[in-house]
Amino acid sequence: MAHTSTDARFGTLIDPSAPVRQLGSGFTFTEGPLWHPIEHHLLFSDMPGDVRRRWTPDGQIAEVMRPSNKGNGMTYDADLNLLVCEHSTSSVVRFRPDGTREVMASHFEGKELNSPNDICVRSDGSIYFTDPTYGRMPGFGVERVLQQGFQGVYMLPAGHRPGDEAVLVSDRYMFSQPNGLCLSPCEKFIWVNDTDQANIRLFDIAPDGRLTNARMFAGGIQDALRPGVPDGMKADKDGNIYVTAPGGIWVYAFDGIKLGEIEVPEKTANLHWGGDTWDTLFICASTGLYSVQTNTTARLEPFMSHKGTSPQAAPALGTGLRIDPRRTALIIQDMQNDVIIDKGAFADSGSPVHAREQNVVENSRRLAAACRQAGVTVIHVWFVSETGHPALPQNCSLYRDMKAAGALQRGTWGVAPVAGLEPLSGDLVVEKMTMSAWPSSRLESYLAGAGIDTIINTGAWTNMSVEHTARTAADKGYRVIVPENACSTMNAEWHNASINFAMQNVAEVTDVDRVVAALT
Repeated sequence: MAHTSTDARFGTLIDPSAPVRQLGSGFTFTEGPLWHPIEHHLLFSDMPGDVRRRWTPDGQIAEVMRPSNKGNGMTYDADLNLLVCEHSTSSVVRFRPDGTREVMASHFEGKELNSPNDICVRSDGSIYFTDPTYGRMPGFGVERVLQQGFQGVYMLPAGHRPGDEAVLVSDRYMFSQPNGLCLSPCEKFIWVNDTDQANIRLFDIAPDGRLTNARMFAGGIQDALRPGVPDGMKADKDGNIYVTAPGGIWVYAFDGIKLGEIEVPEKTANLHWGGDTWDTLFICASTGLYSVQTNTTARLEPFMSHKGTSPQAAPALGTGLRIDPRRTALIIQDMQNDVIIDKGAFADSGSPVHAREQNVVENSRRLAAACRQAGVTVIHVWFVSETGHPALPQNCSLYRDMKAAGALQRGTWGVAPVAGLEPLSGDLVVEKMTMSAWPSSRLESYLAGAGIDTIINTGAWTNMSVEHTARTAADKGYRVIVPENACSTMNAEWHNASINFAMQNVAEVTDVDRVVAALT
């Protein structure tokens, strides 16, 4: 079965010919797949069948609960308590590992919820869920009169007490049938789809947890000739969105551009990441259960920390260094041919020699690979001047020498990134015309938009661009980590002066091995 690519980026996420494997069949209507990070099994619901089942990698499928109150969407909290949206009881419930069942919420303004449908958990412990009316219809639920007069999105705040009412966080009348929802990797945004409206909206999450600044992310998710509607939805580590749709699963980039379609043999209802490295998509589709291998990994959710692939910070080699990938960006600065390569405009400065002594290209490449794997945003910062250096300040010798040498001009070999540090799919590129990365680039906008408060600061030259960027970052309130062997300058003396004195006051100085260890 060939998948459909509508954008070159699709092929970086999944092989267009990746097989969709059937893991089980003969069910009534499957939903709510959920991978257990320690026990390595997949739970999934069968709403009309009123049963919850478990699939294990040896191919065995067993019932784990019957009746299941026609459970639908499921997730775990950070303590591996199972959270379930129950259609029959109009409740969000929590099952502790010992099997104890607690009703987390069932009412709003003294009236029963419609029928909680899909659910996700934020790192602060708050729980979000949608509340359409499907669970009050025959088959998928228990037919009964509606008590609410609208369909919305709700939150159970961090510290919520079981039985307390849910908090409405959406407009009452925006949605017809809100269904799938998922958080962005930085958790500052949330996507919610609407089955009847065949669209996806993107929201900001306000400090109090409410959904604000609604905007249309994708529309027209329908096809009269193919079965499928917006239902389940998940994000990967880079914020690409995977949503059930006609023909299977449609994939969108973070900017809302449709990248392609994953073809599935049956009408698809929901999906979730799983497997030992969170790179397998498990798919619930009508009467079957399926999986497909991808080239990316999940947006790491709080419960995934129990496998050791958590987005939570980890200690590094006994140093106490801790890094939260979701809130961190790697900056690779001025690693351009003119700056550190023989025959570059600044080769006579000694820069190429010191770069080799530091093994800076390979160290930076290895660090960037680890960051991408962990979900850290990778940003390349380049000094780029137009031909002839118009408007380049001539107030200091650095800029005067740059103009005299014809260095770092757009379109030239000298301005290009060094071999081995070219941007990869998902990386960002920032152009600047100052030593510091801050005043003349989009860097701060990228960091603010992604919810980043920590930067891993690398590149050339240590005592100039890297140090200037670190100083300003500290002034702006950013945490700065400097792996010194991913930086270089003209000679070891200048490098050591910057690392051992100036940087000690504004950054956490470490090395690449320790940063990589903190990310794995």
